[in-house]
Amino acid sequence: MEEVGVERNCIYRNPKEPVEARVKDLLSRMTLEEKIGQITQIERRVATSDTVTHLCIGSMLSACGSGPPNEALSSDWADMVDGYQKWALNSRLGIPLIYAIDAIHGNSSVYGATVFPHNVGLGATKDADLAQKIGIATALEVRASGIHCTFAPCVAVCKDPRWGRCYESYSEDTEIVRKMTSIVTGLQGQPPAGHQQGYPFVAGRDNVIACAKHFVGDGGTKDGINEGNTEGPYDDLERIHMEPYVDCISQGVSTIMASYSSWNGTKLHAHRYLLTDVLKDKLGFKGIVISDSKGVDRLMQSHGDYRNCIAVAINSGIDMVMVPYEYQIFRENLLSLVESGEVPMTRIDDAVERILRVKFIAGLFEHPFSDRSLLHVVGCKQHRELAREAVRKSLVLLKNGKKSNEPFLPLDKKAKTILVAGTHADNLGYQCGGWTRKWQGRSGRITQGTTILDAIKEAVGEETEVIYEESLSIETLTRQDICYAIVAVGEGPYAESSGDNKELVIPFNGAEIINMVAERIPTLVIIVSGRPLVLEAWMLDKIDGLVAAWLPGTEGGGIADLIFGDYDFHGKLPMAWFKSVGQLPMDVADDKAYDPLFPLGFGLSL
Repeated sequence: MEEVGVERNCIYRNPKEPVEARVKDLLSRMTLEEKIGQITQIERRVATSDTVTHLCIGSMLSACGSGPPNEALSSDWADMVDGYQKWALNSRLGIPLIYAIDAIHGNSSVYGATVFPHNVGLGATKDADLAQKIGIATALEVRASGIHCTFAPCVAVCKDPRWGRCYESYSEDTEIVRKMTSIVTGLQGQPPAGHQQGYPFVAGRDNVIACAKHFVGDGGTKDGINEGNTEGPYDDLERIHMEPYVDCISQGVSTIMASYSSWNGTKLHAHRYLLTDVLKDKLGFKGIVISDSKGVDRLMQSHGDYRNCIAVAINSGIDMVMVPYEYQIFRENLLSLVESGEVPMTRIDDAVERILRVKFIAGLFEHPFSDRSLLHVVGCKQHRELAREAVRKSLVLLKNGKKSNEPFLPLDKKAKTILVAGTHADNLGYQCGGWTRKWQGRSGRITQGTTILDAIKEAVGEETEVIYEESLSIETLTRQDICYAIVAVGEGPYAESSGDNKELVIPFNGAEIINMVAERIPTLVIIVSGRPLVLEAWMLDKIDGLVAAWLPGTEGGGIADLIFGDYDFHGKLPMAWFKSVGQLPMDVADDKAYDPLFPLGFGLSL
């Protein structure tokens, strides 16, 4: 469709023109309705050709699990995204979409993609170069599916493991989180020398638009309640929770997502001081401030009707609103607010400038469609080896042998008979956790990968008998020929508020399974979880070895690499392991009260 009244050789169409000149030229040609369309981000399930084309929708997303039919490959995703992009390019001005997804530990919505350890595991590595490499690999697999943007990384500093998003945080230690923000450079590319502070940057077609989230203080809410309230003075907020954003901004991060949570009782989506005065003015961020999904709706309890919530959010500094479904109501209300003067036109223009700036910098006007030459990298051997390396570096050895005995690890590969047990020994979905294939994750063989059991069998070979029982029988437990047991237990998958947990006991009768085995057989316990869990004293006394495996993703081979001694353990606890939940939250700086089971930074080697 040829746009009406727009010459083909205009400034915004010319890639040789400076980005700011292109932004200014395109903005001058846009109607108010088109500007509001750019501010609107919708979920793919409500998209129609008429909506995207005639309302000039600026962005779309696939909520985790929303895409082509189950087990669709990256090529199917690329076909889908390219179809939506064609609708956008048929609009009057031909402004391309930003298409986004939650690729927070690899492009984990896509069947067959490489799924890396969740952030808590990466924090245990303290390896900034590894994080950057993971960003590079993730960007390639995301772009292979036609998608331009990932809602990652989460740079929250988790102060309480009862928080349901604990595993999305690299650490309770601000400095570890800051170090791991190197993933931004992996995702977006390395900004050149002299890059303007605060200015967004995306290197090319092999890179994606990154999103630092959730601004700010989401990991510090009282009692670890998701979407709760972070209390304290600004100096603490800045020192503990804001520093990782400064690092992301210095790396040219293109978008920053506002948090559902509050600071001292005020929702972040309504916090003009933090979003505008601090983030945009003080820190100089010139990219897009985006809402979280239905983040504007969350303001209704404190700010009245939806129309007023829109006004408050936009005037506070939100540039792009993840609606994501009721876009007509959002559009009509925002249009009315601008026409009445309740939302100034200058605020609309600022928001759209930021959105267009990122689109031009990301090269979407020149290369709006997927690059099919990247399809071969999805789940490739090189990426899976990188993920396996990440698993090896993330595991933390917490116990190795009983006090009176020699070290229990490494395990003997040539043992005649070994027992593998527990709910997490042969469950790829449990290894991957939430935000994998579905928002809340799933159980079972949900994608391509290697379970702990698969890896053990491969490591020991056919000469060793591997007995596997998830639900143990007395007959097996009383066998006299079992040399040792490997018991893998932990949490089922979860995401966000459904993961809030005041008890933090090992689910699925994990403690009972450990007791049944360790009473009779020398036992290594592998905890698969997004955070520390309750480890009772009797349990530690009975077992011979203990490994925190976090949520390792698809490459279980990295676990076998360590427990059989092919590599040594290097991981260190990214957060303290408590003795009881009554101690939470714990603060390493509190010398009198700090009494963990295992302190921040603890980790044995072989």
